Amino acid sequence: MLVEARQAPAAVADQLAADAAAYEALGAHLREQPPTGVLTIARGSSDHAAGFMAYLTMARLGQLVTSLPMSLVTLYRPRFAARGMLSVAFSQSGQSPDLVAPTQYFRAQAARTVAFVNDAQSPLAGAAEWIFALRAGAETSVAATKSFIAQMVAGARLVGAWEGDKSFRAALADLPQALQRAVDADWQAAVEALRDADRLFVISRGTGLPVALEAALKFKEVCGLQAEAFSSAELRHGPMALIGVGYPMLIFAPRGPAQAGLLALADEMRARGARVLLAAPAGTPGCVLPLAEAAVADLDPVCAVQSFYPMVEALARARGFDPDRPPHLAKVTRTR
Repeated sequence: MLVEARQAPAAVADQLAADAAAYEALGAHLREQPPTGVLTIARGSSDHAAGFMAYLTMARLGQLVTSLPMSLVTLYRPRFAARGMLSVAFSQSGQSPDLVAPTQYFRAQAARTVAFVNDAQSPLAGAAEWIFALRAGAETSVAATKSFIAQMVAGARLVGAWEGDKSFRAALADLPQALQRAVDADWQAAVEALRDADRLFVISRGTGLPVALEAALKFKEVCGLQAEAFSSAELRHGPMALIGVGYPMLIFAPRGPAQAGLLALADEMRARGARVLLAAPAGTPGCVLPLAEAAVADLDPVCAVQSFYPMVEALARARGFDPDRPPHLAKVTRTR
């Protein structure tokens, strides 16, 4: 897991060096014929990457995005008016039937179908009209790391191509260097703070929320730690009642419109006695986990998860778990 997490900057560089013409062609097509709606199709970590693309699409392009409950297609089978929609599937393996079947369905209904997948020969790649290889290389760790980061970048590339913003695309080109700085960030304070924890809240908002969701999943997956992710706004609708003295909280506060509210929440929770681990740009008051900055704030969450992965791998070992062999899990999950 650690080796593959540290390979992410190189994997992103490989991805960014390829398929530029295909991204540009799809972006131009979407500008000429805007979709009637946008769907994402994914599960697990891939769904968190899809959520990041959804935030960027809504914030930068003003296009509403829906995360498809795949059981609607595989179990309930209604008839959707799908003509003219854009369906975007995310997967590392491309093997799960409940990603393949909706992609086949929407393509047959004259939607435009896209697959971001690490295995370009997979069933999912065969089902989609537009196929973009993640180019993350072989990933043998059960816990996805570099493939997740590659999915975030692929989704951002699609948004950049669709938007046609040269400055955003230039920021994408700078990501490998930013990710390398993120790999080297010192997050040891989180290992010490969470070594003996039995529960945890992971908080963010906006484009940072998909990273909080991914972090909570990894805490459960490799550390045996009951972690739940919430938007800072949703935290106030009930979960806050659980927070008392010593309650551990990891708060991702990257740059952007949501940052001020997240920093205020961190101050409020410290005053309550919670043990707050604030991940924010270096120099931010109260920051204990420094976040590397990308060339634009919208890409900071990619750097945040890059710093998180080596820490959670070290935390798993500190807690007596083998992060490369999480119990009851397999690399490829096939759900229907």
